Amino acid sequence: MHPKYIFMSGGVVSSLGKGLTSASIAMLLESRGLKVAMLKLDPYLNVDPGTMNPFQHGEVYVTDDGAETDLDLGHYYRYSNVAITRASNATSGQIYEAVIKRERRGDYLGKTVQVIPHVTDEIKQRILNASKHQPNTDVIIVEIGGTVGDIESLPFFEAIRQFRYERPRDCLNIHLTYVPFLKAAGEVKTKPTQHSVQVLRSIGIIPDIILCRCEESLSEDIKDKISLFCSVPREGVMDEVDVKFSIYEVPLSLNQQGLDSKICHMLDLPKSQADLSKWEELLRRLRHPKGKVVVGIVGKYLQHQDAYKSVFEALHHGAIANEVDIEIRRFESDKILSEADVEKMIGGCDGYLVPGGFGERGWIGKILTAKYCREKKIPFFGLCLGMQIMCVEFARHVLGLKDANSTEVDPNTPHPVISLLSEQRGVENLGGTMRLGAYNCVVKKGSKAEKAYGSTLISERHRHRFEFNNIFKEECEKKGMVLSGVLENNNLCEIAEITDHPWMIGVQFHPEFKSKPTDAHPLFRDFVAAMVRKQSS
Repeated sequence: MHPKYIFMSGGVVSSLGKGLTSASIAMLLESRGLKVAMLKLDPYLNVDPGTMNPFQHGEVYVTDDGAETDLDLGHYYRYSNVAITRASNATSGQIYEAVIKRERRGDYLGKTVQVIPHVTDEIKQRILNASKHQPNTDVIIVEIGGTVGDIESLPFFEAIRQFRYERPRDCLNIHLTYVPFLKAAGEVKTKPTQHSVQVLRSIGIIPDIILCRCEESLSEDIKDKISLFCSVPREGVMDEVDVKFSIYEVPLSLNQQGLDSKICHMLDLPKSQADLSKWEELLRRLRHPKGKVVVGIVGKYLQHQDAYKSVFEALHHGAIANEVDIEIRRFESDKILSEADVEKMIGGCDGYLVPGGFGERGWIGKILTAKYCREKKIPFFGLCLGMQIMCVEFARHVLGLKDANSTEVDPNTPHPVISLLSEQRGVENLGGTMRLGAYNCVVKKGSKAEKAYGSTLISERHRHRFEFNNIFKEECEKKGMVLSGVLENNNLCEIAEITDHPWMIGVQFHPEFKSKPTDAHPLFRDFVAAMVRKQSS
């Protein structure tokens, strides 16, 4: 059987949830026994989001093979078992870079290089590459970033038009749109959807299915109207109502409307029944928690909803595993300037997490948070920069090295507890120059980390430049901070934990990237468990 292709576009406004919807469809198709691959096409000219400000772009999701990618790939990973690699994301920057490199090499034999066919051919090749990444793939879901009508995305839509023309029986177009309710008029309005579909049709793409984002379920009359004016069969018009409880309700809602059955019918895929038992158990735990914990996140990008997307989701996964509800409180670290501020500004939580980040802003506030947790025996979890914070705080206030620091913050510190990797010195182009992707870590027997993982050899994903300086290792371990995980075949610190503390662990990697709602990451699971124990102590 030829692989089938589903193209997901969005209209009317951005942030409708194309990534989450695409991930939900992947999960539903996998629950029917199909093998799925996914590709996100991003229209921006950056080669990847690695150098983009989190306030503007949100989280940078890292794959095992070291690609810095769009945060929607995190949705893909959490909802499905799709293999997420650098072949799962392509930007306009990557597309044009590849075409220009070929032109410079003379590969086009002196021809005029144009958007059609050279750029569109490269886009089509990326789609084919995604389908060939793993053998026996049944379905490839391709999400087009942005909103239909954006000038940046026109080459992608043209490539998809050509792709469907070449494979008319193997392609399906799903258009996600917005149907607003105007309170003043007391009416649901379909005109934005009509216009959005008109733009899509003017490009040469006719949607097969229209998913309507809306606040409440649409009436049959409204769906009939959308069907008529958009020339889509009535059974192909479905609503995607704002979920009231959890984003993990979305797949079941789509399944109840028959979306996965419709896709299988239109693409002539096997009609086996979906097994959603794991997802149903997940929602049962979410709806019937046995308690509640409160966690404080102390960071510097908290004003942006998506800057720590995977961290927020992994905390929820840890709560699901412990059958408790979790309240996340956000604290801007740059507002915590003295020890007197800590209790007043962030007190009252069952545990605290310091996530990753770059730069000096908010540095002192994070160090004071780590000190507060260490002294008060409150569960603490440090991710990447959060581990470095934990190490610097320990050096300052336990080892007595008051000027201890990271060379990222103070290049002239006399006690560089955290320092730049030797291979990073002199790097000028910041894109893709960090330690990126999956690395093996050897975990110390008897440590809290080993108890969590149940293994002494693990693999985790990284995204950083600075490392713990082993000059300080012996002194730290004498005073009670053990390096419980080190890079395999190396001595770089991967995990640090405080031995005389109920649960204070820092990791140099990003465990949040490998957590799923149906399979919480071991460290997030145990962090939440530590907060539950604190409540009962």
